[in-house]
Parts: sequence; structure tokens; C-alpha cells
Amino acid sequence: MRLPGTLTMQQAAAASRELDAAAAGGSGPFTVDASPLAAMDTAAIAVLMQARRASEAAGRPFSVSGAPAKLVQLARLYGVAGLLGLDGFGNSSPSLPSPGVESAPAGSA
Repeated sequence: MRLPGTLTMQQAAAASRELDAAAAGGSGPFTVDASPLAAMDTAAIAVLMQARRASEAAGRPFSVSGAPAKLVQLARLYGVAGLLGLDGFGNSSPSLPSPGVESAPAGSA
């Protein structure tokens, strides 16, 4: 199943319904292709988490393929990258600091 190019709060309900139906209507691994995503907000994370729940309820392994960097960053920010199978994506990019936490210069205490 491919995600749309835009997945924000406005598209979330429709996308979630489509993913739920696709997860329930098949067998074997359920893979969501996120490569079309160009515009997204945190609703994309909520939709993918719901798709994961629907896939598990149907007894199907869940995965996300083609995740753009912004999606991976959002998943890491919300602590769900591992749940969505995105923890291995984009490890070559520098890690983002935690919100509200500043890095101390090396050698300072």
C-alpha cells in the first residue's frame, strides 16, 4: 500500500481507513510504501501507528519502506521509530538533539 504525497491532519482519516482495510484484507507481510510522502505532519505518524495496530490485529507483520528523512525524524522525535521499523533508516545523517536539551561543549561539566 502506498501513502499519498501529502499526509496531514486533513488526509489522516481517509488514509487510516484505507490502510486499515488493506491490512485486514490480505495475508502475509503488510508493507506501507512511504516514498511518495512529500508533505506531512505528525498525523502521518499517527496513521502509521494505526496501520501497525491493524496489521498486528490481522496477524500480519508490519513494515514501512521508502521512508523520507522527515518521516524518520518525526518518528524518532516521538520515540516510535523502532515500532515502525524506521530505526535503521538514515543513520548516516547527524542525530537530532532532544527538544529543549542543549548539548554541552566537549570538556565542560
